[in-house]
Formats: sequence, C-alpha cells, structure tokens
Amino acid sequence: MSPSPENAGSEWLAHYALLRQTLAELKIEEPNGETEEYGHDIVLDDEDLACGSGSNDLWHVFSDNEQDEGYSSDMLDGVTDSPNGKPESAYSYGQEWLSSKCLALASSKPGAGAEELQQQLSAMLASDMRNDELQMSLADILGYDDLDFVIELITHRNQIVSTESHDLNPANGILGRLQSKKQREQALQHQDYEHKIAKLGSTQYRNGPQYPHVYTVHGAGNILAVGGQKYGLPDGSKRTEHEKYEEYLIPAAKVGTLDVGRKLVEISEMDGLCRRTFKGYKALNRMQSLVYPVAYKTNENMLICAPTGAGKTDAAMLAILNAISHNLTPNPVDEPDASDFLVNSEDFKIIYVAPMKALAAEITEKLGRRLAWLGIQVREFTGDIHLTKKEIVQTQIIVTTPEKWDVVTRKSTGDTELVQKVRLLIIDEVHMLHDDRGAVIESLVARTERQVESTQSLIRVVGLSATLPNYVDVADFLKVNRMAGLFYFDASFRPVPLEQHFIGVKGKPGTKSSRDNIDQTVFEKVKDMLECEHQIMVFVHSRKDTVSTARTFIQMAQDQQCLDLFDCQAVEGFATAIKDLKNTKGRELRELVPKGFGTHHAGMPRSDRNRVEQLFAQGHINVLCCTATLAWGVNLPAAAVIIKGTKLYSSQEGKFVDLGILDVLQIFGRAGRPQFQATGIGFICTTYDKLDHYLSAVTQQQPIESKFSRKLVDNLNAEIALGTVTSISEAVQWLGYSYLFVRMQRNPLTYGIDWAESRDDPHLVQRRRKLAIDAARVLQQSQMIIFNETTEELRAKDVGRIASQYYVLQTSIEIFNTMMRARATEKDVLKMISMSGEFDNVQSRDNETQELTRLREESKYIDVAEGNDIASVKTNILLQSYISRARIDDFALVSDSAYVAQNAARICRALFMIALNRKWGHQCLIILSLCKSIEKQIWPFQHPFHQFDLPQPILRNLDQSNVSSIESLRDMESAEIGQLVHNTRMGNTISKLLDNFPTLTVEAEIAPLNRDVLRIRLHLTADFRWNDRHNGTSESYWIWVENSENSDIYHHEYFILTRKKLYDDHELNFTIPLSDPLPTQIYVRAVSDRWLGAESVTPVSFQHLIRPDTESVYTDLLDLQPLPVAALKNPLLEDIYGQRFPFFNPMQTQIFHTLYHTSANVLLGSPTGSGKTVAAELAMWWAFREKPGSKVVYIAPMKALVRERVQDWRQRLTRQMGLKLVELTGDNTPNTRTIRDADIIITTPEKWDGISRSWHTRSYVRQVSLVIIDEIHLLGGDRGPILEIIVSRMNYIASQSKGSVRLVGMSTACANAMDLGNWLGVKEGLFNFRHSVRPVPLQIFIDGFPEQQGFCLLMQSMNRPTFLAIKTHSPEKPVIVFVASRRQTRLTAKDLINLCGMEDNPRRFVRMSEDNLQLNLSRAKDDALREALSFGIGLHHAGLVEADRQLAEELFANNKIQILVATSTLAWGVNLPAHLVVVKGTQYFDAKIEGYKDMDLTDVLQMLGRAGRPQFDSSGIARILTQDAKKAFYKHFLHTGFPVESSLHNVLDNHLGAEASAGTIGTKQDALDYLTWTFFFRRLHKNPSYYGLEISVEEHNTIAAQKLANVFMVELVDKSLEELAESGCIALHSNGDVDSTPLGKIMSYYYLSHKTVRHLVKNARRDASFEDVLAWMCGATEFDELPVRHNEDLINAELSKNLPLNAETLSLPMWDPHVKAFLLLQAYFSRIELPISDYVGDQNSVLDQSIRVVQASIDVLTELGYLSSCTMMITLLQCIKSARWPFDGPLSIFPGVSTDKERARAKEGGSQPSSLAQIHNVAKPVLSKVLKDLDVPRDLESQVERAIGTLPNLNVNVIDINALSLTVGVARLNPATQPDYRIYAPKFPKPQSEGFFLVVADPAKDEVLALKRINWPTVEKVLRSGNKPTSRSIVKLKSESVERKVDVLVSSDAYVKMWWKIEGIEMPAAPVVEDDNGKKSS
Repeated sequence: MSPSPENAGSEWLAHYALLRQTLAELKIEEPNGETEEYGHDIVLDDEDLACGSGSNDLWHVFSDNEQDEGYSSDMLDGVTDSPNGKPESAYSYGQEWLSSKCLALASSKPGAGAEELQQQLSAMLASDMRNDELQMSLADILGYDDLDFVIELITHRNQIVSTESHDLNPANGILGRLQSKKQREQALQHQDYEHKIAKLGSTQYRNGPQYPHVYTVHGAGNILAVGGQKYGLPDGSKRTEHEKYEEYLIPAAKVGTLDVGRKLVEISEMDGLCRRTFKGYKALNRMQSLVYPVAYKTNENMLICAPTGAGKTDAAMLAILNAISHNLTPNPVDEPDASDFLVNSEDFKIIYVAPMKALAAEITEKLGRRLAWLGIQVREFTGDIHLTKKEIVQTQIIVTTPEKWDVVTRKSTGDTELVQKVRLLIIDEVHMLHDDRGAVIESLVARTERQVESTQSLIRVVGLSATLPNYVDVADFLKVNRMAGLFYFDASFRPVPLEQHFIGVKGKPGTKSSRDNIDQTVFEKVKDMLECEHQIMVFVHSRKDTVSTARTFIQMAQDQQCLDLFDCQAVEGFATAIKDLKNTKGRELRELVPKGFGTHHAGMPRSDRNRVEQLFAQGHINVLCCTATLAWGVNLPAAAVIIKGTKLYSSQEGKFVDLGILDVLQIFGRAGRPQFQATGIGFICTTYDKLDHYLSAVTQQQPIESKFSRKLVDNLNAEIALGTVTSISEAVQWLGYSYLFVRMQRNPLTYGIDWAESRDDPHLVQRRRKLAIDAARVLQQSQMIIFNETTEELRAKDVGRIASQYYVLQTSIEIFNTMMRARATEKDVLKMISMSGEFDNVQSRDNETQELTRLREESKYIDVAEGNDIASVKTNILLQSYISRARIDDFALVSDSAYVAQNAARICRALFMIALNRKWGHQCLIILSLCKSIEKQIWPFQHPFHQFDLPQPILRNLDQSNVSSIESLRDMESAEIGQLVHNTRMGNTISKLLDNFPTLTVEAEIAPLNRDVLRIRLHLTADFRWNDRHNGTSESYWIWVENSENSDIYHHEYFILTRKKLYDDHELNFTIPLSDPLPTQIYVRAVSDRWLGAESVTPVSFQHLIRPDTESVYTDLLDLQPLPVAALKNPLLEDIYGQRFPFFNPMQTQIFHTLYHTSANVLLGSPTGSGKTVAAELAMWWAFREKPGSKVVYIAPMKALVRERVQDWRQRLTRQMGLKLVELTGDNTPNTRTIRDADIIITTPEKWDGISRSWHTRSYVRQVSLVIIDEIHLLGGDRGPILEIIVSRMNYIASQSKGSVRLVGMSTACANAMDLGNWLGVKEGLFNFRHSVRPVPLQIFIDGFPEQQGFCLLMQSMNRPTFLAIKTHSPEKPVIVFVASRRQTRLTAKDLINLCGMEDNPRRFVRMSEDNLQLNLSRAKDDALREALSFGIGLHHAGLVEADRQLAEELFANNKIQILVATSTLAWGVNLPAHLVVVKGTQYFDAKIEGYKDMDLTDVLQMLGRAGRPQFDSSGIARILTQDAKKAFYKHFLHTGFPVESSLHNVLDNHLGAEASAGTIGTKQDALDYLTWTFFFRRLHKNPSYYGLEISVEEHNTIAAQKLANVFMVELVDKSLEELAESGCIALHSNGDVDSTPLGKIMSYYYLSHKTVRHLVKNARRDASFEDVLAWMCGATEFDELPVRHNEDLINAELSKNLPLNAETLSLPMWDPHVKAFLLLQAYFSRIELPISDYVGDQNSVLDQSIRVVQASIDVLTELGYLSSCTMMITLLQCIKSARWPFDGPLSIFPGVSTDKERARAKEGGSQPSSLAQIHNVAKPVLSKVLKDLDVPRDLESQVERAIGTLPNLNVNVIDINALSLTVGVARLNPATQPDYRIYAPKFPKPQSEGFFLVVADPAKDEVLALKRINWPTVEKVLRSGNKPTSRSIVKLKSESVERKVDVLVSSDAYVKMWWKIEGIEMPAAPVVEDDNGKKSS
C-alpha cells in the first residue's frame, strides 16, 4: 500500500534534516565573502551538461521532465531573492521580457503564435549553436527588420536561458510563475511523491546486437508484442472516444541535440567539390553530419532510414558527389582546396530511382540546379519522358521510376552502354518493398547485385527510406554492411517533431452517414487548428473533391457562425492578392480565396497552381484543399495537415483502394514549418475499420514483408530472357538475392515454411527450388520458355522475350496464345487487348452505366451480346473512345481511360512482335496500324493528315473526299487540293506537308542462288523532304517480304533512316527460301513504325524467275587401303612425308594417281582440314618430274595464306628438294631476276594478274606448267573476277603457245562443281567430297538470336551463350571464338572474364604457373591483351603488333591459354586448330554501305574448318551464333555447299582495258570471244535470273534464250568499252576496232581502275599546289575500300582540325574513305601519333597503295605535259617516302632534328645546305654547327652521319644532243652503303630502293617533253665494272622546226627537293630535207 502524501512528506523531511546534520559535522570551511556554489570554477558548456545514455547514444534528448529530474533543493541555496521576488541574475532579461517581446512580434506578423515563437526561441538559445550560427538562424526566423532584437537575444543569452532552468512547475510551460520558499518546498515534496509512485519506464533493450549507426532512444516505444509480430505504440500515446469518432494521439517525439564531442560538419571544412555544391549552407544538419563520413568518404552500400524531412536528399547528394569525385580532374581527395574541376562525363552514370513521376521531376530539378556548376546533366527518364540514345550518352544522372529502370535493365541489350556505366544506384523510399510495386525493387536490386558480381564492377547501392521497424532485413537485402553502411534515425531527427492524430469515424464505410461524419469531424479539427492560428492543408483524393470540400466547409462555417476564423483580410497584402485574382483562369479560385480557402490539383493550369502556393505561403488563405500531388511535387509546408478520407480511385485496380502508406508519410512530411512552429500536427481521418491499419503502418508497428512471390513468374521470365538465369540452379541463386529470401529466413511462418523445414534447410534451397520450378512450369505452359526438366535448363523463347521487353504479364500471354489467329480483324485484336491480364482490375460501376452506354454506341467494334459490366468490354469501350478522342465526363472513367490507353499501346506493340514472330503478314499490318492508332489517337480509316495539326473543317473535308491515299494526293496540284478541301490557301500548306510525309520507295532485285534459295536486294529511297518538326531525328520502318497468296512473311527487317543519311543509297540484302508451288509474286512492304498511311507495297513478279537446276555432283569416299608414302617412289619425298605420317589419308589415297601420275586438270572440293595442301604438293612434284625447268604458280586469295604457305614450304620442302621459292605480294615485290630464277612462285591473284598481263614480254610467265588456285570458290566474292581472268588468261596463253598449262583448283565442297570443273577444263579430275569427309568429324550447332536494334547489342547478347558453350562442349580443351571486328575481340574477352568472375575458379582458362604467366604478361605490349592473358584468354587481330600476335598464337598452340578470341583473318592466315570453334555473329561492318553486311559463307566455312585437332580429338564442335533470320540460310548451305557464281560482269571494264593494253583485244569481237573463256559465260546460260537476264520460263534452254544471252553480252561489252573510252583508256572506232591509248597502258601497268585515271585527267591542271596533288591522289578509286569503322568520322573531324590541311576542302563527308586517306597521309607527314591502333594498320595500307597511284599520276601528268603539276606530284612521292612535308626543310628527315628550327632555317634561306643534293658539298664543321643549331643530341650525331652516307651524290651531265634526242649520263659519286641501294626512310613501312626521275622540260611553256625513270644496275654488275654505279639514258624528243632551250631535271624519288638541274640546253632545229619536188620535210 502506498504511503499518504503527508507521511511521505514528513519522512522525506526527516531524511533531509539528517543529511544537513551530517554535512555540518564534517565542518567544511566556507570561503570568506559571498557563498559560491560547488563547481563554480569548472567551465562547462551546454554539451557537457547532456548526460549520455551509454556508449551507443551519441546524442541525447532534453525534455522538461528530465531537466526537472536533474533539479535538487541544494541549488536553491545559491539563489538569493531580490526585493521584488525575482532572481537578481535575471532581473532585466528573462522569460518575462522574452514573452512580452514575442507578444509584440506576433501581433505584427501574421501566422505566428506568441507562445510557439517564445518556445522556439528559448529552444534555440538553449541549444549548442555558436553565436554566429545562432545569429543567422534567428535572423531567418525573425526577419532582418528585427536585427536589434536578435542582437539583444545573443548578448543576454545566458541570462534568458538561466531563468528558463529555474521554472519549477511544468504545468506553466516555459514562463512558469514566481514562488516563495515555502511553495517551492511543497512543490519539491509533491514531485518526490509523484516520482516514487510513478510507473516504471519501458524496458530498454540492450542485449541485442549493437550497430554503430543506429540512433534511437532506448525503450521509447516500439516494444515488440508477445507474438514478436507487432510493435507497441510509443509512450505517451492517448486514446479518446467521441460521439462520432475515436481518436488516437501520438505525441511529438523529443527534439534531439548533438552528443558530447560531436559537432555539425561545417561546409567550410569540406573539400572544394562539396563547398561549391552546398553553396548557401553553413553546415550539414545533425543527420547528414552523422552520415557524411560513410556517404562521402567510402564506397559502402548504405541504407539510410530517417523520418520525412530529415534531409535524406542531401545525404543522397553526398553519395552522388562521392561517385562524381572519382571522375574528376583534379581529384578532390588529393586536392581538397581545388574548386575548378574537369568532369570525365562519359565514364559514369548515376541512377536515382524515385517512387513517383512527380517526385522524379522534383529531384531532377533539384539535382540539376545544384550540380549545374560542374556541367553535370540530370535528366528525367520515366514513362512520360523518353530519352534518345544521344541524350542518354550526354546525361550523367538519370532520375527514373522503378518500372522504367526495370524495363531498361531487363533488355539484354537495351541500353547496355548505359547499364554498364552505372556507378551508383540510389533507391528512394525503399520501404515500398511492402507495396505491390515492391517486387520491382527486389528485381532491380537482385539484378544489380548479380551484375556487380558478374562484371566485377563497382555499383554502389544506396537505399533511402522512412523509419522502418525491420531495417536490418532491408540492409541485408541491399547487401549493406551492418557495421558500416546501416544508418537508422528515429523520429527525433525530424526537424519539426510531428504530433499525429489518427481518427476513426463511426458509421458503415461508404454510406452517407459515414461520409457526413468524416466532413463533420474534419471541419471540427480545421476549426480547432484555426483557433490556434494554424494554417491547414486538407488532402482529398480527387480533383473535384478539392472544390466540393472547400464549399462544404464554408457552408458549415456559415451554419456555425465562425466564418471569421477563416478570414485573412487582416493579413498585409491581402487586398493586392485579391486584385491579382482577376487574371486567374479558374472561376472557383475567385470564389473561394476571399473566404480564406484555396484549391490545388494537377488539373489546374500551372499559373493558377503557382498563385495558390504563393497565397498560402504569404498567409492570404488559411485552408488549402489539395490532392496528394502537392505533397509529392511541391515543397510547401503547413502547420497542420489533415487527410480527409483514405479511399481513392485507382485506375490500375479499377476500384477505390486505400491510400498508400507512402502517400500518408509524404503528406505528414508537409506538417510543421521550421520557421514558425516547434511541432507539426498531422491528422488522418479514416473510417473506423481502417483505423488500426493506418495506426500500425504509420507508426511502423508492422515489419515490412516481401511481395515478390506474387510477381515471381514474370520476373523469372525477365531474367531468363535477359540470359542471366539459364538453369534452375541459377534461378535458386537469383532468388537468394531477393528480399523474399531475407524475410523467409527471418519470418518463415508468414511464408508457409514450418519450423522443421527451416531447421533442416536453413538456406531454404529446396523452398527456392520449388518456387523456381513451379514458376518455370507455368512459363513453359504459356510457351514463353523451354524448360528441360531433366537437365533443368531454362531457355527463352521469342514470346517470353517479347513479354519481358514489353512488360506483358504471363496471364496475358496465355490469353493471346489461345486467341491469336493469322487472319484476325481489328475487332478481334481490340477484343484480345481488352482481355489481357493488365485490365483484370478494370471494374464496372453502377454510376458509369449511362456514360458507358453512350460511348459504346459511338464505338466501332463491340460485340452486341456482351454487357458493359464485363471488365474486358469496359476496357474495349474505353480504348476505342480514347482513339476516337471521345468526350468522357465521369472522373473515374477519365482515369480508367488514361490507364487503359497507356497499357494498351504497350500490349499492342507486344502483339505486333508476336505476329511478326509467327510470320503472319496480314495480322502484322492490322496490329501495327492499331498500335499507331492508339499512339496517335487516329483510326486507320481516317485520313492520314489527321496526324498533322490542321483545322478540323479541312480534316473533315479530307475524310469525306475519295482521295484517301498519300500517293493520290501527291498526283494533284496544290490548286486541286485547295478545291478538294474547299480552301485554296490550304492547298499550298497540304502540298508542303505532303513533302514531309515519310514514305519510302522500294526497288527490288532478285537473284536465285539455287532452286530453293532466292537472294533479294532492296534499294530504299526516301520519298520525302526532311522536316525536324515532323520527322524528328530519325524515321523507322518495318520492311518485310510476304507471300502474295497466303501473306506468310519470308523475311523482315527493322530499318532506321536518319536525317544525315536521307539521300544516301540504302541497300538491304537477304535470302528467302523458295518452295513448290511458287507464288505468282511476292510483296515487299515498307511500313512506317510511327506514321499511319506511310506504307508502300512493291510487288515482285516471279514470271521471269528461272530457278537453276544445280546438279550437285559429289564424290563418294571409297573404302580404299591407305597408300603408304613409299608410293611416291622418290626417296627424298618419302623422307619428307615420312616424318609427318606413314600413310596418306583416305581422300589423298583416292586422288593420288590423278594428281601424281597424270597431267589432267583437277578440281578438288573438300572441307578445310582434310589435307588439300598435300594434294597440291603431289601435283607440284608431277610438274617438276615431267616438265623440269618449268615453274609452278600457287595462288592464294590472301596475303596471310601466302605467308603461311611460304613459311610451311620453306621449312618443309624447298631446302630439302633444292628448289627456289619466291613470295610475290603487295608487301613483298622481288626483282625480276629473282622471279626468273624461282621454281615456285607463291602469289596473290592481284599480283599474278598484274604480272601475267604482260605475258608477251615476260618469258617466265610462259614457262609456267602448273597453276594451283587455292580457295577457288572465292570466285563469287569481291576478288573473284581476278581469279576468273587469271584462269581464262592461262588457258588463253596455253592455246597461243604450244605447251599446255595444268590447272589445279582447290575449294570447299561446292554445289555447282560440274560447271566449275567444265570451265577449268576438268574431265576425269573432278573430286567434290562432302563436308563430312574430314579427318576429324565435325558437329555443327546453329543458334539463332532475336534481332536487336544495334550490332553491339546483338554481339553482347551472345557473350553468355558463348561462355556456356565453352563450359558445355570444351571445359578443358582449346577454344577459338571468332568475332567480326577488333573492337569485338576486346569486348568479348572482357565479358568472358566477367563471366569467369562468377565461377568458383576465375582463372579457369589459365594453363600455366603464376611465374610463367607473369613472364608472358611482361612480353605483351597491348593492354587489352595483357588483361585477357591474365585470365587465360588470348586476342588475335590485325591491329596488334606482330610480336603480340605471335605471343597469342604461341601460348594458344602450346596450350598455355585455353581461349583465343580472334577476327576472321586468323581462320585464313594461321593454322591453329581447336576443339571448339564459336562463330560469334556472322556480320561485319562495311564502311561502303555504312552498315552491317553478312560474312561470306566461305569465311564461315573456313572458321569451322579450324574445329577439331587431328592429333588430339575424335570430333570437333562448331557453334554458329547468328540472327534468327539467318539460321535457315546457314542450315541449308552448310550442308549442301554454296553455288559459285561469277561477279566479273560488275568489273568487266577494267579487265577489258588491261587486255586491250596487252593487245589481246583489238576489236569488239575479240572482246566477245574473250568473254567466252570466262566462268561468267557458262553461268549466264545456267542461271540467267541471277545476272539480270530476263528470259521467260518457257524459253529457258532454247535457241531464243541463247540469242537473248548473246544480245545481253554484246550490250555488256559495249557498255564496258564505252566507259573505258570515256576515261581515255582506249580509242573506240566506228568499225568496232579497239586501240589502247597511253592512258590505258598506264592504267594496266599500275593496276589501277580506269576511273582513277578518269578522275586524274578530269582534275589535272597546271600550277597545282601540294594540297591539290594530295587531294587528287586521295580521290583515287583504289581508296574506296579503305575501312571506315563506327564513329571514325568523329576521329576524322578531330584530326582534320589539328592537321595543316583541312579535309573540308574536299567537300566530302568525314566518313568518306578518301577523306580518311587524306588525313592519314597528313598525319604521316607530320609524324604524329595516331589516336587508335586501327589507324596504324590503315595508314600502312594507304601508304602501300599511294606509291602506285602517285607513280601513275606522274605518268598521266607527263602525258598531259603539265610540268609544274608533274614536279609537284614528284614532290608528293618524295614526301610519302620521307614522311615529311615539303616545307619542313631538307635536314628534317634526320633523327633528332628540331623540325620547327629546320623549317625556320629553310624559310630564311642562305644557310647551307639548302637542299639534300648539296649536302655532300658542305664542309663537315659547317654541317656539325648546323646540326648543333638544330638541337641534334650528341648521341644521335653518328646516326645522322650514317644517314647522310646513304644519300646519293650525283653527277649529272648531258653527253649527246641532237634535234631528236639527248643522252643524259648520271653517275653516283659515292658508293652505296646499303644492299639493293636501300634509301634512308625510317618511317616508311616497307624497304624502298633508290630511284630517280629524269625530266626533260620546256619551262617557258610549263611543258614536260619527256620523262624517264633511272635505276642503278645490280650491285654485282657495279662491282664488275668499278665501284660507282652509273646510268646512261637516251631521251627521244619530238622534232621541232626551230631551235629551242630545254632544261634537264634529275630528281630523287625518295628525298624531298633533291633535284639536280641543267638549265638552258640548246636543242638544234630538225634538219630540213628537200625532195625532188622542192618540198621540205624535217
């Protein structure tokens, strides 16, 4: 039993007396004078007074109660009363003084209560703020008009605060009342009694794990209930019962202060990056200061749980600045004082995921404004706002919604560039996990975390949320380190503490009484707030409700006669505000504002919303009725907020749903204005049944659970489509990243997991397996994936990919599967869309029936039988109404309509893709039209001009006219159109718009490859003028080819037309299958993806289509006894082959006799790797045995193959057999003698063509007895015509000379071997073995991939399948991955490394010790190669230096690395077999068409040939990864072989020119006869349609067909000869004779195109500058093939700006190969480093071609006689060999010379040597001084001397002169120091020999009279005749009848401006001879 107050008091007094007595007995001596309190000499600040509540409480909460508890009566003894009862220390300044001041202020300032102001000022004065900070804060609150008051407050701060601490009566608040001593003692006794009988406080939980950054007041509520599920309400909560409602009050939390030793982070103390970003801030707030060290200074994942308004956005800003700081120069960490930064903006992306579009817009604006100074771009990327690819590239921070980011990341391709660059992912409001949208966040986070693990890239995840009960679970889900990145802040961190009122209104929910009660209750609370002088926001849930609520309240106020409460007329500026209202558009505002009310919702004009916000902020309205958009989108706080009702209409659910907790928290976040109120007040007024729900949710009583299992099926499908989940085990692993998994472990019972299961399987593997398998089965039943239950493999199907890409539910796909038909109508499609799962929640309500019936009557396609109450019917009606732009009155229906339209557009696109996938042409057309109808809100039957913004009468007239198609309108004049629309002025407008209407014209060419395959080439032309307003940046089209009879689609492509390429030639090449019966025609459709009515149909008739009967003759492999090598009957040969094998293989055995013992021509078709090289060698041994002294020519199509063959035969054969072998390629051109002496010539087709053209004069060509042509099936490729000409020429040579030439052709198995054999003259030597005839059998898999919008995306989608193929087929054995480009080698290797990173052993491909690996890594020069090698992956492409390529080959060949990623060159050039070959993609970039082109089938076959190692494998495996559309093509031709066709007809002109030059062709008839030798002639008759010869099917193989073929050939020859004549390369006579011209001989000799000669002649003129001749040369056709890769136009533009000659003068686009050649040569002259390795190879190739082109140009200019231009062209040749500009000065070619100084020296003149010709005449000391002046280092002087020694010192003299000729002698005075007279040209890639031009000129006329080239005799000859080489040249000139003076110039062809000149040589006139008749002749 408790003691009575009297007893307790007397007891306490007794204790007190005893204590005093004891103290007195201690006899403590008191100091003299005034009594001082204990501790007076200790200096304490406020922070020291805060009593910490343990080591974990870094800050503490003060409250009145706790200060009272700290009070003791001892303190009273030190205070003496003044006469009037006040403590002396605060006589003038104290709480009373403060109170009076606050009252005065409140009366002058509207909206501020005196009491609140006093409390706020007292709290601030008592805080730990320094005086300067306090001054700023007080000025903010009080305004700058009251600065005197601010100064007074700060000056007397301690006195004011001390009076506050003496207030003993808590009931009196801060002011208190004065008491006598007796009263104080009584108060103390009473307090003590209260203290002793008070209930114990809540238990403080200190035994759980303690986390360093969890800031909570222990025990202050949130106590777990017994069940462990629910938390209790905070202490101090009250429940009150009223007549109409029940109310719970949850008091405001206590305001926190900083802990001892803690201080706020000052902005001035931060680095430069933060200082400038947080400009205008003095310090971070309490919460941000605690977060700062982790957020800004580490890369830890973080979860920040803090109340709304605590400043989480700025905490996120710290994380953003951290991510930016890693990409800044200078780095702010290294240089904290730096304030100017350069952002590497392309290296990173930051994604901010905001829960709502409104919030995304606010965040975008906020971040954009704050980071603008850095040039950081922030953009919104939501459902409403789409970013183009360019915008995404330019943006660093993307603010998006969870769904949008899910869509972006779930595309395997999508915006990979974007996804891979993400460095920071911020997820705002992460507590949405418990919401229905939570599954999206789980999916995003799981995907991101798996990406982090797979790519080993750092993506930091930062979660921001409101305070959560189970924050540890969310932290675990976000992979946050609990001890580092987990931050939890309780409600005391709210800047204005929130007092929450939860009101449950009585009455049945939804009834009128319930609604009236809500209105009554809310009005009552509004009234209460107004009486406290608080402004209120009342949140309602529809736009209409804002006005109706305001009117209801006004009515109630009138009834209760309290309208004056709402009145704001007394507020300053009210009258002006009312006057301004006249400009508002809203009538309601003008009505409501004068009565103190305002409304705010998204339906109001922006200007009105801004005005209302302004009025509320200024206090001109007291009550603002608004919707939740105000809480999300606008930062406008109020003293109190009231949520009126919690039911709102959700169009997604199709019904009224409960207001989301997110919205409640956001609305409550608007309560409390920091500058006016100490607390904010939030009311939520709901129905009685929902009270508990909101009470528990808002006060965080319920732990948040996962909603992932509901969306598991769709999310699993997305991952399978993405390729990140390929099996059930991976699905289990993926589920392990979800929040579902975290919660299933923590709270198993909620998820149906019993105790035994969680005990036996703590990681819930079996539970996750079950979830994954169940979901996979559902997906398989819907045809979305392939699920192999045995292997548990999961593979995406196209429908699944489409569902994932378009965000379509699995339930919808199930409906589509049953309802889709090939011939469905618009009505069927609309019905199908309406029935999809997305609209299941669209419910029909009674009040909508009337309006739906009206809309239904206006609709076009509705089944009469079905009623409006069915969800799908309502959806259908709304969708059609939306397209028709029908008027909808009901608010809920408007909302439903928007929801339906938004989703229908997406679903319709998905249906289109499904129809396309099923190849239903008719259905595609209907669905695509419907897609555009929904997007444009126009029906397909309306006129297409509805898509333009035209007046309604015009559109009506167009609809009513019969002219519905664009084509018909285009045929009309503008006046006619004007009449048609009854408006003549609009005729012109419509005509202009017709020009902008984006239609395409399509022309089709067809060519049958064989009976079953047709190749189609489409030429697309834009039929419109581009207008940015209408056409934007690009127009996209669907191109498809369909059967005219059943509308089945054979092939489809997505084509994008950009403005830049509008007028270019657009070509599409593809093949389609042909089957019997053939349709009469096919349709090629080009349909715009955006525009209705922009479609064209091109019919392609099959009337003239002749399908060639390809007799595929195959040789069966006989079962013969393998021949031993002894069969060669030659000991030397037996020894050579015996070292490699004892027996020939079965194929070699079968062909041995024919090749080795007969002279028969042979065509050998067999797969790569079957031993064809040995077969060629057998034919070679026959030639040397039967025709000793003859030559063998081996022609290989590529330099790489030539090199491989040369190395192999040199090593294996030539030395042993005593044979001489010579290599003849562009890189290696030996002199004539070497060729003459050789037995074996290995060469490329071009080289042999060039040499054999002059077979009349070259005896060694006539000595050839055997020509072996490797890879003869390349006849069909670009270089095929050359092979064709060689064979034809060799046969022709053989027919002219007596001896025959044996031809051996080798190829892969080809489909038309018989034709090829007949052309080669093969009779018994035809061997065409099938692909299966391989020493190692080959398994081929062809995988199809869906079309991606972008090549790189397609390639990327293949990386994971490549890795899985390696794991499946060749986990230990070597693998070659072939890719299309050098860049792809790097990207593929990088992805393979990332995929290895997810394995148990990331170094699984390395096969050598660590030491060995490090040694080899040190040898690699290329960084990408070095990185790849460290993971056991090699790279191989032409861009690598030779040493790196050899290193990769060597390591792979020796099995030190398992994988080699290579370009196709490896397949041809290096014989490196592997067990598995993956062909990753079958396209490559072709600069000519500026697009991607299919690889030749021969290339693919060659790659496959590398699979299977004869000595190790019993079988090889090849996987071809290609597009789905190409799958059938490869399937067909890989097994049947590709038919070889000729392409000679495309380049016939050049070859006829060469033959005319050689004299083979003298008449047109000769040309026709010549053609009969070609393969083209044979194929023209067999496959006329392929070559464009139109013969009807009936006439095929008749005499009429032969006549037509003859006419075709005559036309072809005529056309080619006319082209040559136009170029001046032949003279064509009317009688049909053909004569070659000098220009024709130049063309043939230099192996140029006649178009190059035409180009030179057309541009040539006298007095050309260096820039002119360089441009002429670079314009040569030979540079057409120079590759221009992706984005190289940008590099070219950059180079052009920085080089001496700007490429823009060429008037060509930067992506033109000629521009690139022009720039590469300049870069070479300037000796600058090229930006990328690819350019180095390209530069070498340009240099290689340029010598030939320049030499020919010199001859052409000589022919034209232009002396000045000819000498300039010679200068260009010198510059090319010297790698210097002509103005660089002569000495600039030497090492170490300063180019700038030498240039200046040369410009000034006077200094010796003035040219290199004089350098030998300059005295050595003079030369040394010059070199010293030019900064040549000492150590390089010897090199310079050696270089000078190699320069020629000539003596030039004219020996003999007569009227018709002169003889010039040239002697080299110094001996050659280099063999073969090598020149000093260290920069030129190939060695060059010394040469000179001898020019005889007439300078007066600028005329070249003659030009000769001088070369020295061989070194042996010179040694025999003396040691100085000399040369005599007789130059013949035209006779002249008068004397003349000529100059003789001798110029070096290698050294700039090295000229020797003899001027003014007098030439006598030609002698005159008189004949007998006295006539003179000379």
